[in-house]
Amino acid sequence: MNGAESLVRTLVACGVTTCFANPGTSEMHFVAAVDEVEGMRTILGLFEGAVTGMADGYGRMAESPAATLLHLGPGLANGLANLHNARRAATPIVNIVGNHATYHEQYDPPLASDVEGFARPVSGWIHTSPSPLDVASDAARAVQASLQPPGQIATLILPADTAWLEAERAAVPLPTPAPVPVADLAVSQAAQALASGKNTLILIRGAALKEDGLRAAAQVAAKTGARVACDTFAPRWQRGAGRALIEQIPYFAEQIVDYMSGVEQLILVGAKPPVSFFAYPGKASWCTPEGCRILHLAHPHEDGVGALQALAEAIGATKERGSFAALQLPDLPTGQLNAITAAQVIGRLLPEQAIFSDEASTSGIGLNQATASAAPHDRLALTGGSIGQGIPVATGAAVACPDRKVVCLQGDGGAMYTLQALWTQVRENLDVTTVIFANNSYAILNVELMRVGVEHPGPKALSMLDLHNPTLDWLALGAGIGIEASRAKTIEEFADQFGRAMREHGPRLIEVVLV
Repeated sequence: MNGAESLVRTLVACGVTTCFANPGTSEMHFVAAVDEVEGMRTILGLFEGAVTGMADGYGRMAESPAATLLHLGPGLANGLANLHNARRAATPIVNIVGNHATYHEQYDPPLASDVEGFARPVSGWIHTSPSPLDVASDAARAVQASLQPPGQIATLILPADTAWLEAERAAVPLPTPAPVPVADLAVSQAAQALASGKNTLILIRGAALKEDGLRAAAQVAAKTGARVACDTFAPRWQRGAGRALIEQIPYFAEQIVDYMSGVEQLILVGAKPPVSFFAYPGKASWCTPEGCRILHLAHPHEDGVGALQALAEAIGATKERGSFAALQLPDLPTGQLNAITAAQVIGRLLPEQAIFSDEASTSGIGLNQATASAAPHDRLALTGGSIGQGIPVATGAAVACPDRKVVCLQGDGGAMYTLQALWTQVRENLDVTTVIFANNSYAILNVELMRVGVEHPGPKALSMLDLHNPTLDWLALGAGIGIEASRAKTIEEFADQFGRAMREHGPRLIEVVLV
């Protein structure tokens, strides 16, 4: 058994049975080992940014890590943007990054780089195996580290000779870390704050945005009159009929300030106080009102669901019904196809237990309202703001949940970053419908240009935000990748195409033309 085989056997033993990969020469022994070991599914991505985004989507839905297989420092660097998003989502991922053989680095070959330096900004745990005898135990530690609550990226770097030299055996799985129970004092302090009658907002994130946490939060709100909200970009949010209704922090700085106005107490459950996404001249960065008391009911590494349940019990709210969404589908709209009417079609036709990967950006306006009382679904958001997440996250989610329909809502600009993941959807026959909102623009940047104070942009400035000349042809791009693609210019066309995609299995792409 060589080091690579000991690695694969250990990963499988630890429950890591999916590897999203774009390997190179230094990873060839891992590639060979997967044929020697039962239980590892390998999925090829044609760009490392797609690979890491797939691992993110998988981890968010499976709640356990996938592995990535990346080639040296440049391969890892290509995947950093979506690892940034995954870090912000607290997604468990185990990166396996090959490196030059230990004795070869002294010659400074062309692909030599500071792999640990590339990994550091996105990794909660980094280690380079010094010997083939250590690879298996290091892999078990990497899996355990990735599961450290609330979840993090563990990067294991393997010099090529540690993969091909003789190893002893696979390692046994290490104990899975559990979220830390919150202190009784944290619960009692939150209960006392709620009893004060002050204007209170409870901001929740992480596992608390699943049904059990939402139910407990709704009970607390019903008993005390407190409001409950989630971040603008929550990693995973269970929504729709039968789920507790909560609010969502808006995006722009001045909107957040208005939203938070009058809040006297902010109770955090796995979340941080809301801040502006960017700095703007004359606008606030810190958006919580001055004098607002901030309490941490549960930090991100703590058991937020248990904390909310304990709080509901402490204030006698466990029999409160709370505010839950009843199934109420939007009517099929008439008139022009635009972002609002497209969202209404989606809300009407969405099947039960669908998964949204949402990178619609400016075209997502109206989506939350149209789906709030739609069939129950999960929403995965662009947590770190680095575009190019939507399609690969949808791909990974479909691998994790093959029995659920996945819908990717994607702006055309961001789609061009990682459209390679569409090829993987076809190769793996994944049940993903990708809706491309084609406005032929980085539309959000046109908004941001004005918000930073540029009142009269010239043609050169505007050309850098424009996707015409040439216009992207998504039917041709889809055909080149091998995915069934269609184009909708009217509400009727979109309803027909989206409806068929929801009834049938397999990858589909629909271009929504926004004039």
